[in-house]
Amino acid sequence: SGARINISEGNCPERIVTITGPTDAIFKAFAMIAYKFEEDITNSMSNSTATSKPPVTLRLVVPASQCGSLIGKGGSKIKEIRESTGAQVQVAGDMLPNSTERAVTISGTPDAIIQCVKQICVVMLESPPKGATIPYRPKPASTPVIFAGGQAYTIQGQYAIPHPDQLTKLHQLAMQQTPFTPLGQTTPAFPGLDASPPASTHELTIPNDLIGCIIGRQGTKINEIRQMSGAQIKIANATEGSSERQITITGTPANISLAQYLINAR
Repeated sequence: SGARINISEGNCPERIVTITGPTDAIFKAFAMIAYKFEEDITNSMSNSTATSKPPVTLRLVVPASQCGSLIGKGGSKIKEIRESTGAQVQVAGDMLPNSTERAVTISGTPDAIIQCVKQICVVMLESPPKGATIPYRPKPASTPVIFAGGQAYTIQGQYAIPHPDQLTKLHQLAMQQTPFTPLGQTTPAFPGLDASPPASTHELTIPNDLIGCIIGRQGTKINEIRQMSGAQIKIANATEGSSERQITITGTPANISLAQYLINAR
């Protein structure tokens, strides 16, 4: 294609592909990428029962200061791009983590995508970014984890991907060991012996400005973490003059390490 292409390092679930050059070199590179993606979709469908072919999807990373021009007054520009190219175009409302860039998702046939990239390049040349851009850098994989059927999955983009074993094992361990026997019941297997490992307590301090994301709206997130890990989690009230909050986790070692993992992932 004659374009310069740089791919960011591979220890992350996402990688950034940067394509630089004159517009015709960029179109050529994007055309080759779009056709490559389509080829992959076709190959993966050869042994699948799906009848309709999913569109090719690319996620562009665009400085937020240029997104206004891309959307246009009252959405006029993006509507024009959608209608003239036949591609689906969506500009994310929020900026990508720790950056001043937004994701622009385009999907359709390779030809629609190439036409769409052409028009986006024209807009970007006409209205260059304002001020400094903080580029989006993907973080190494501490992506959210979901447990289903005893298997851990990480979420990458729109897909759930089976997660390495240690987490799944942790989850299974935590699930087997209920932290306490209901009152009035002795543990069945050996009368007089407690079958679950002794509960212990672990304390964490979390900065005040991060506590909200762990508690979640009306406590939804913290309840999710309690349920998933099987641990008891208490969050201390804010003390005056302190910028941190104390979190106390009680349960078996497996419960505690899973709860810690989930809190860190949040």
